[in-house]
Amino acid sequence: MRIAQVTPRYHPYIGGIETYVREVSEKLVKKGFNVEILTTDPSGNLPKDETINGVHVKRFKSWAPGEAYYFSRDLKKYLAENSKGYDIVHAHNYHALPALYAAQTKASNRLFFSPYYHAAGHTFFRSLLHILYRYVGRRIFEKADKVICISDYEKGLIVNHFQLNDEKIVIIPGGVNLEDFKSLKKRKKNLRTILYVGRLEKYKGVQYLIKAMPKLDDDIILEIVGKGSYRKSLIKLTKKLNMQGRVRFCHDLSREELLQKYMDANVFVMLSKHESYCISVAEALASRIPCIVANTSALKQWIDNKNCFGINYPIEITELTNLINKVICMRVKDIRLHRWEEVMLRLVRLYEN
Repeated sequence: MRIAQVTPRYHPYIGGIETYVREVSEKLVKKGFNVEILTTDPSGNLPKDETINGVHVKRFKSWAPGEAYYFSRDLKKYLAENSKGYDIVHAHNYHALPALYAAQTKASNRLFFSPYYHAAGHTFFRSLLHILYRYVGRRIFEKADKVICISDYEKGLIVNHFQLNDEKIVIIPGGVNLEDFKSLKKRKKNLRTILYVGRLEKYKGVQYLIKAMPKLDDDIILEIVGKGSYRKSLIKLTKKLNMQGRVRFCHDLSREELLQKYMDANVFVMLSKHESYCISVAEALASRIPCIVANTSALKQWIDNKNCFGINYPIEITELTNLINKVICMRVKDIRLHRWEEVMLRLVRLYEN
């Protein structure tokens, strides 16, 4: 079976969708499937063709203003000419154009669609575009043979906004590789660490963590892992609050370096307004550190008040600091997480059905 995974970005980019596509693709290859990644590279600095852990990656030129949309005539042309050569085309991310290209160029192949749907843009301008795009984006759901949601929350949004038949939707959540954490050990240090891993956009709420730092003890630092359009604003805020020595930014980490960040942290915080699942929360729990999440979107499904704690919007800095002081250094117990192997097998059954 020949499978194309169509996604706006792929490794070495880090993000929830990038992790999902990479994990299932590499495991599909180990099962004997022929998998190709059809993705874009706005930077133009990555190889156009390469094989990573058995997965063939084809990158196409694109224009991604504000790291969004991912316009790519080359990718659309390639799909128009080659979709019929694949048994399965699995398109990812409603909020970027490659999935629309996959729907527009569908031939004899079967089309699967993972939307990671947020229901809104993340700026005023993008929200306006989102309303207009919904009339076009509806076409992806219509053309798809199956729509794969990552959470019950996401399914509810899609049913409400696109009036999709329930039988067309399948829920397959993200996973973790528990084995990745078994060989790692927490390194001893004199500082306690708050960790954030994800894109740096305003809606992610990282600014609230930076604002909380002056109210926290001096032995607490904040590590921010990720890239995005809001990075410069976050660095500016850090300097304004004179927190350069306690707020650390990093990106483009290797997988091993990222896993060690989880292991060394004392609490993970995700204050995003919009999430359809959030793999970084799953990985934080797998590394046995407590989590604080915004009581919004699919994040609320993680809240159990034992291992993962919620905070309401609007975020109050005093409330946030009190919650951090309460849970930092707690140990996670009795958490049940999906494994990537299980996710891959469920996809295989879907592909072959």
